[in-house]
Amino acid sequence: MHADIHLQLHRLHAAELHHEAADTSRPHTQGPALRVQIGWKLVEFGLRLATQRPDTTDRFTTAA
Repeated sequence: MHADIHLQLHRLHAAELHHEAADTSRPHTQGPALRVQIGWKLVEFGLRLATQRPDTTDRFTTAA
């Protein structure tokens, strides 16, 4: 590959990378990411399971 073609390809690739970086550096105006929302739902579900009160009736006793 000729040096001038290699240099031109490098410049094009660098311009694409700069454009991509400029797009991702802007703050997002959306809510939290789906991963964060799912994580908090799992935490909420786990807390519900951990704090669930056991049934107070004894189902395994036999009448004597």
